[in-house]
Amino acid sequence: MSYPTIRRDQVNGMNIHWGQWSLDSFLRCQAELGFTGIELWINMPHVYMDRYGYQDAKALRHKIEGYGLKTNVVCPENVVSPYQVNPQEPYLVEPIFDYFSNGIKLGAELGAPYLSINSGWGYWNEDREEAWKRSREMLSRLSDVAQQEGVILCIESLRPQESQLVVTLEDTKRMYDEVNHPNFKIMVDTVAMSVSGETLDQWFETFGDEIRTMHFIDCNPYGHLVWGDGDRSLYNWVEILNRYNYQGFLGQEITDGCYMDDPAAADFRNFHNLERYFDEEI
Repeated sequence: MSYPTIRRDQVNGMNIHWGQWSLDSFLRCQAELGFTGIELWINMPHVYMDRYGYQDAKALRHKIEGYGLKTNVVCPENVVSPYQVNPQEPYLVEPIFDYFSNGIKLGAELGAPYLSINSGWGYWNEDREEAWKRSREMLSRLSDVAQQEGVILCIESLRPQESQLVVTLEDTKRMYDEVNHPNFKIMVDTVAMSVSGETLDQWFETFGDEIRTMHFIDCNPYGHLVWGDGDRSLYNWVEILNRYNYQGFLGQEITDGCYMDDPAAADFRNFHNLERYFDEEI
């Protein structure tokens, strides 16, 4: 039996757990480790963006590429209020639309083919179908913007404590079918998937090549962890990627607070666990 492999250029470092460190320190670490691309979390202090505009994209792209890195995915802050896809109050709808539209435009200027997005969450004490309709409408409008800018939106499911909307494979399929847009594709978040008791096989059987990128991290029921710190089998999951000939990206969305004091050490351990599966090393 052949050893399962992934390509180095599929794996994207991510900067969420670097939030109290400079953007340069994050980029330098990724380059030194051997990453070739990143998924850029768009939030302060690393990247400034609001409904009115964003920082100099040309300078930001020059900085990133100066470290020998590509921006493969952008991830605007999209869970914490007010930056979530599903605003409840009517007066927030257009500001949020403008914010995510700017995320799409910034991604295009950075050369990123994909933008990570989710359904938002709605109020817990409102009718789920009303919240669902708002989410679908926003995602449809943003897909039109993405088409104009040459960017693909990739929707990920959330954990049940984060949303009452798209939290399962079934929910994701429903939203995908209802938005029904050529610039609206799929992201697998392996933590949300695991919490829902689903498998990578099920996601591939449902979506196939529509899966363009992943938040591909180790986990337990509580967090997004460095590979080796959770209870998932990296070998088994890489074998599944090979079985379905997955060619998309594998974002390292490490969010647990235990890594924020020394994100470089976390990335070192994470990268070297993944490195065993790089095809050029076999």
